[in-house]
Amino acid sequence: MSLNEAQAQVLNRLITLVEAAGPLSAQTDKYFTNTSRIVAAHGDAQVTFAIFMRRRVVAALEPVIRLVNHFVPDAKIKRFVEEGEVVPSEKKLLEITGSMKRLSEIETLMLQKIGFPCVSANNAYEMCRAIPSAGFMDMHARHGSGAEMNILAAYGAKVGSEAARLADPTVKGFVGSSQDLTAPFFGSNGGIGTMPHALVGYAGGDVLAAMKLFNQTIPEAKSLIALVDYTGEEIKDALRCAKWFYEEAKLQNHGKTFGIRLDTHGGRFAEGLDYEKSVDLVGEWLNVKGEYSIVETVLGGRAFQMDPNNILVDKVRRILFGKGVSVASIIYARRALDDAGYKSAMIVASSGFDPQKCQIMGAAKAPLDMVGTGSFLPATLTETYATADIINYDGVARVKTGREFLL
Repeated sequence: MSLNEAQAQVLNRLITLVEAAGPLSAQTDKYFTNTSRIVAAHGDAQVTFAIFMRRRVVAALEPVIRLVNHFVPDAKIKRFVEEGEVVPSEKKLLEITGSMKRLSEIETLMLQKIGFPCVSANNAYEMCRAIPSAGFMDMHARHGSGAEMNILAAYGAKVGSEAARLADPTVKGFVGSSQDLTAPFFGSNGGIGTMPHALVGYAGGDVLAAMKLFNQTIPEAKSLIALVDYTGEEIKDALRCAKWFYEEAKLQNHGKTFGIRLDTHGGRFAEGLDYEKSVDLVGEWLNVKGEYSIVETVLGGRAFQMDPNNILVDKVRRILFGKGVSVASIIYARRALDDAGYKSAMIVASSGFDPQKCQIMGAAKAPLDMVGTGSFLPATLTETYATADIINYDGVARVKTGREFLL
């Protein structure tokens, strides 16, 4: 997976950020600095580090390769997997050979740049394949810790998305970012986005007024997406905004597209729905009768039977029929727009679209055009931990007990 110039420039900012943080000795773990000093005093060695992950990932290794090439340019790097390749747990990803004195100093930084993009890539891969017909927008920035994490995560989403397209040509994958910083990873010069709840609040709680302000102030925007859950009247506001766009302003004639974004919080049902009506809607959509028959159809018979305590089944039921942005709420909004004659209106959904929710949405054939999500980020930091072990000292194979599989 090659990088164009703009994408390479974004990755190179990682190096700038590392250097701006101070000397390497201040950023690495002290025991690596001490090791570097000891080796320098008693004779350097040529060593080979082997790097692996303890869980399945999609390889997104370019950040660490660029880091090593910058700080230890004479080090030799051997890849065992291609960028975008699905890699099982404990399979060796890289071997890095060079001066022990110099590589010891950057071991901490190497490990920092591996796990996060690889796990993000794996999650993005699964999400894109689960809902191939929907485009995805990277909205993780607000959940990040700053520019360095944003670049690593967005690069992972790029790699996972491209890997999903290679596996299934029908996949749309990630098409944009909410940040200018990472937009080049998705083929864009700038970030894209709809509107936040804050803008609707600024407009007096009226999403149509907010959309008019958006259109007036940002005329270059190619799409207008109404965030319709502010007052809890998702359907009413969706239809009001669609009527203005198509019939009053007729903005479709100016090359603009219209859509709504469903972001209903998990404490209530979308307008016009309750649990029973949601079950009926999804059942009709899938042509399946009965709540648990619907769940079994979506989850798969074998998985359904292997969940006697209904732990997974209950999660699936919430995504299908529950409060918040459910499969039922998406179907309900789609039908309301279609019945009013607005069949070209897009539906964008956000709120907790992690790999599991995407799997259920895809299996239920939820009529989504785009998903806004930051939930491809690793669920826990522990799953991002990469491990490096020296496996060779001056041509002699040697590794700690238990890691012989790296030799």
